[in-house]
Amino acid sequence: MSPHSRRRFLTTSTLALGASVAAPAILPSRVLAAEGADAPPDPLFDRIEAVPLFDGKSFEGWEGSPNAFRIEDGAIVGGTLKERIPRNEFLSTKKVYADFELRLAVRLLGKDANGGIQIRSKRIPDHNEMIGYQADLGQNYWGCLYDESRRNKVLARPDAAELDRVLKRDDWNAYVIRCVGRRIRLWLAGCPTVDYTEPDEKIEQTGAIAVQIHSGPPAEAWYKDLRIKEVPPEK
Repeated sequence: MSPHSRRRFLTTSTLALGASVAAPAILPSRVLAAEGADAPPDPLFDRIEAVPLFDGKSFEGWEGSPNAFRIEDGAIVGGTLKERIPRNEFLSTKKVYADFELRLAVRLLGKDANGGIQIRSKRIPDHNEMIGYQADLGQNYWGCLYDESRRNKVLARPDAAELDRVLKRDDWNAYVIRCVGRRIRLWLAGCPTVDYTEPDEKIEQTGAIAVQIHSGPPAEAWYKDLRIKEVPPEK
């Protein structure tokens, strides 16, 4: 999430043009973690074989600042615990995706750490920022769907009480992201957090996938075991 919009909490947001937008609806949820599932089965994705999005050894197929990200213990690590993070940084796939299921494990270290997974996004030319949807993590934004550098607001958020029952704030959590058509669904730590359908038909539903370390105090965002199931385009 962009630093300017962090000041806007999870309530009513205001667009740059001054039009008020209703606060995002809370998704009623039933926690799946107790059943040992990260997300419920889906016939569309059950028939597709998952492939690694990150090989755990190199940044082949990715682009971003080599000073902001490193590989450690087979994971992508953004940021550092030794000094402040001067600006938002994103490590992005070079490939563009449309409909897919992405599974990964995430962990944040450091006070007020923040990160996220960009989906259907694109990099602003010659800039560190990216534009697009973000599956958020950190602070009070765990499990939210945020619109990074576009509408700059939370589009949907989880039932905080249900998520708090299963979320491990200082440890690894499973994140599942499913995008089909204009619908985006998120699960975090086995808890369904977002079921959002994009109402604006002008917003493109393809783009890169990226991981973020947010500007702020010393912090690290860890991402590992990234596996993707891509729906083949219709012929």
